Amino acid sequence: MVMKKTNAMKKTLNSFLIILAIVFGIIGCKDEVPELPDLIPVADLQFEITQNPNDPNMVILESMTPNVIPLWTTPMGRSTRVKDTVKLAFEGSYKFVYSVAGGGGIVNSDTVTLDISTTNLSYVDDPLWNNLTGGVGESKDWVLDIDAEGNSKYWGGPMYFSGDVWRWGGSCSEEGDKCWIWEAGWVGNEWIAAANDYGVMNFSLEGNAVVTVNHMNSPGRGDEVGTYFLDVDNKTLSMSDAAPLMNDWVDGANIDDWRLGYVISLTEDAMQLAYKDKGKEEFIIFNYITKEYSDNWVPEDQPDPNPPIDLGGGTAQGLISVTTSKTWTLSPETPFNWTDLEGNFLNDWQSIGDYPDWAGYRAEHQADVAASEIVFHADGKVETKSGGVEAEGTYAVEEGTNLISFTDVMPSFQMGDWAVANTTDANQWKIVKTATTGSTVTDIWFGKRDPDKPEYMVFHFVLGSSGFDPIEANKQLIINSLTGGSSRTFKVSDSWHVDWLAADLTGGWTGPTTFADDFTSNSWVWTQAVKDGLQDPTLTFTLNAGVVTVTKVQDGVTTNGTVTIDAENNTLSIDIDLIAFKDAAAWLPVSGDPWYICKVPLANIETDGMWLGDMNDDGTEVTAIHYVISN
Repeated sequence: MVMKKTNAMKKTLNSFLIILAIVFGIIGCKDEVPELPDLIPVADLQFEITQNPNDPNMVILESMTPNVIPLWTTPMGRSTRVKDTVKLAFEGSYKFVYSVAGGGGIVNSDTVTLDISTTNLSYVDDPLWNNLTGGVGESKDWVLDIDAEGNSKYWGGPMYFSGDVWRWGGSCSEEGDKCWIWEAGWVGNEWIAAANDYGVMNFSLEGNAVVTVNHMNSPGRGDEVGTYFLDVDNKTLSMSDAAPLMNDWVDGANIDDWRLGYVISLTEDAMQLAYKDKGKEEFIIFNYITKEYSDNWVPEDQPDPNPPIDLGGGTAQGLISVTTSKTWTLSPETPFNWTDLEGNFLNDWQSIGDYPDWAGYRAEHQADVAASEIVFHADGKVETKSGGVEAEGTYAVEEGTNLISFTDVMPSFQMGDWAVANTTDANQWKIVKTATTGSTVTDIWFGKRDPDKPEYMVFHFVLGSSGFDPIEANKQLIINSLTGGSSRTFKVSDSWHVDWLAADLTGGWTGPTTFADDFTSNSWVWTQAVKDGLQDPTLTFTLNAGVVTVTKVQDGVTTNGTVTIDAENNTLSIDIDLIAFKDAAAWLPVSGDPWYICKVPLANIETDGMWLGDMNDDGTEVTAIHYVISN
């Protein structure tokens, strides 16, 4: 069948204006710009729409109007080719519009309706078509891979980003700077898409290739019904009269042409479609999963996280028992609470007065609680005392997870009307939190995992006072760390010399590779001259008759001073200036009032060195200098 149309002119198609602008822009970049004729009379439009006689489902489009840019509207999408082929797998009534772009604008023919009475399922007989639709006579629902709870169930997040040369299977159409991809995880990048339900997208092969999209959180979209075509050779998906599911901010702002998407991957359960960002040489890749996969998804059984706790520079075993034994007593002020799996308290209970009535813990219970204790011995023996009843057994600590497993004893301590500090069904506790006095851990919260909820009931034990002074112990740790028992020499690290911390001594933004041999990125505080100036100066701390002194040697000058240790606040007062920096770092502090011992436990001084911090005048930031043991 051949059709030629010369009917009355229709109004300009707004949907072609973008194509026209792009095409004219391309032409405008060439040396020779062809002259496009003025507005063409409809009677002069010349085109053919031809069915292949050997395959009536193959429709051949050919523009024969000279000096124009053809614009075809077909059931499978739009095209600007002079000659193109449309393959229609199903019988039905199909509409085509031929338009041309000339110097005077766009002129359209009347709609051409073509009735096809045959089917050719070979067009859609491909594994990719089956993955997309479920096969001939079937349909498949797809959703964006994010839900209202913030779960991405297959991909790392609902959207990735890449250079606009990224293609099927992680390949690139050309090498160079644009051959990259950022597989953005949603956690930590929640700006990508709000946790929400974005609707359902259905690709059907039930009688025709129809796509139905229910946009639930894309402003101005709503429900859309259109047609689509999957080009299995070029790995593209074209859609007409409908756009794919998207997040809540990209439509119009970043993407305004949804007609052609690049298929990056397509399996039975998951699909990735890439669309050009109109303002960048980049793709925005949308990650989809089938609704069936989403509905049947079950989160992997992840092990509980291990909350970051201060082990006093040692192991969990050493924390609870030291070299012989250590006694821990239930806190009479705050014996129990609850935390999440990361160790964050769920109740702000700082004293007995903070406990609500339902907790059933009052002042009358404090004496019994204070008499409850557990003693861990370094040889694996454990003893408990509660309500005048003593028991003993053994224990084992799993380093890394900080789980404590008990054998032949089940610790149990009454805390008020109903609360009991006991173990799980597996007879275990987990060290969930610790607190320190100086560098000594003096408080531990042993946690009992709730079998149903993601939380711990935690039991607050404090270090027993029998003959043990944590402040004095911390003072001895500081003295031994500084002097090694007699004398120890330090230098400022010539690879990681400084960091900046919050006023509570947390945080810091530099690391072991921030400076090193990179003298350009942070030249305001690190240059070759700064490094060279750190090679010779030394600080030597000496212990003599219980007194710690310090000797500085720099630029051939020797200076002596004394050190005063505040073990309770973990600070040093030194009556001389410490090592001075050269060049760009000359402004870094040399005197602290006092110096804060920070960043790393002193127990690790031989491997990690020590950090001494100086608080700024506003009390908002600490500049920490890194000293390491000199070889």
